[in-house]
Amino acid sequence: MSARILLLEDDANLGLILQEHLQMQGYAVTLCANGEDGSAAYRGGRFDLCLVDVMMPKKDGFTFAREVRATDDQTPLIFLTAKSLKEDKIEGFKIGCDDYLTKPFSIEELLLRIQAILKRAGGKSKDDSTVSQFEIGGYQFDATRQLLRYKEKQYKLTPKEAELLRMLCLHMNETLERDVALKKIWGDDSYFSGRSMDVFVSRLRKYFKDDPRVEIMGIHGKGFRLIVG
Repeated sequence: MSARILLLEDDANLGLILQEHLQMQGYAVTLCANGEDGSAAYRGGRFDLCLVDVMMPKKDGFTFAREVRATDDQTPLIFLTAKSLKEDKIEGFKIGCDDYLTKPFSIEELLLRIQAILKRAGGKSKDDSTVSQFEIGGYQFDATRQLLRYKEKQYKLTPKEAELLRMLCLHMNETLERDVALKKIWGDDSYFSGRSMDVFVSRLRKYFKDDPRVEIMGIHGKGFRLIVG
């Protein structure tokens, strides 16, 4: 599975350029234009590395990083900044960043640093088995307690519903391959298990009818994708 990168960059042009180059290298990239959106994306998914612009609206990169490090000391952080002051770099490393790139930088240098950090991190980033809390648009999902909440509404999911939704959350905005989910949850990828999975997906779609930003899209011949707009 390709490494997932959360990219926080408020410069729209630079953000799109970085996202495009990283995707060309096979990375799955979620791009956010401010710190608040970045925090929501981080809480709602699983990432192998965060690229964080220091100067952002709504919430700056240092604040975002402190929030991440309060509960997660493993996911690598790379700061991207126009600041070259030694004090800022020291502050970044005190917070717990793994590297620091001063703008302008070359795409080649960024890619090499990402590769080096991911190689060092190995399998130490957040393990899928430990992630149980997700934000899905206006919903909060507690996979351990099998509870899905939306405002004053609360839904108690069945074990299969909860595990399927958890797998979709771990692959948020990416395709969850049908065969992978079937073997993980149902134990096989037979025709009858596939029909059962389709029923469970339909149930989950009904839970999300209150928030039009949330959609479970069927990807023909591949699987399903949980999309949060």
